[in-house]
Amino acid sequence: MFEATALNRRNDKVEWLWKMLFLLMTVILVIPVILILTVLVVKGHGAVSWEFLTSSPTNGMTAGGILPALVGTTWLVSVALVASVPLGVAAAIYLSEYAPDNWLTRAINLAIINLAGVPSIVHALFGVGAFVLFFRFGTSILAASLTLAIMTLPVVIVATRESLQAVPRAFREACWNMGATRWQTIRRVVLPNAVSGILTGIILEVSRTAGETAPIMFTGAAFFLPFLPQGIFDQTMAMSLHLYVISTQVPGVPEELPYGVALVLISMVLVMNAVSISFRVYLRGKKKW
Repeated sequence: MFEATALNRRNDKVEWLWKMLFLLMTVILVIPVILILTVLVVKGHGAVSWEFLTSSPTNGMTAGGILPALVGTTWLVSVALVASVPLGVAAAIYLSEYAPDNWLTRAINLAIINLAGVPSIVHALFGVGAFVLFFRFGTSILAASLTLAIMTLPVVIVATRESLQAVPRAFREACWNMGATRWQTIRRVVLPNAVSGILTGIILEVSRTAGETAPIMFTGAAFFLPFLPQGIFDQTMAMSLHLYVISTQVPGVPEELPYGVALVLISMVLVMNAVSISFRVYLRGKKKW
């Protein structure tokens, strides 16, 4: 047996201290999340019921349910995903697999980084000018969803690009040596091995689009609509805006109602994330490397 030297013992102690520091940082991050969820459950569970989920607001939004806002949020998130995911994945494929390393590519990467840091209210004003007025979509689900898609596009691009670059280059070289074209290699080898990382970007996009208020406030979300949207050119209520309205703009709202809306919104995001994460874990388990 080898006897630990003074250097070994010191290294073990330093490693243990760093481990405890990282554990403490993790606990500090997790505790607020647990506290927030606990408060929402304690104060909002009384408002949540089947009738709450399947009826429209009544009595000036001081009673009733959240069905129009729930359906509207689903519309906004779905259309935003349809608009941003193909475009983001295509841009990432080009930047990772085709684009040369020159000033133009570096400028595009810089623009993507800067786009991720633009405040959401600026995206809202852009959405009004571009989609509501210039393209004449009006205040609609389509205009609001496209605004959300532009806002979250950098997340999809960065996550996809990192996933593509994580696939070993040996996989590509093996395909090229067998006579496969670059696109055949990307479609049949690179993308299937990177899909779990792409889902990470989609998960982050779902979480952000479901909770944004400013970008949809001016482009498609309505203060109150007692009916469900019939298409992408209709206005709609949204959970985030509805929560803001009944919390700050409507007098006489029961205390449990805003907490109930927040609890449903958080639960909705968690369910979407859980499904995506489960699928991502399944795909990662099928990897051979």
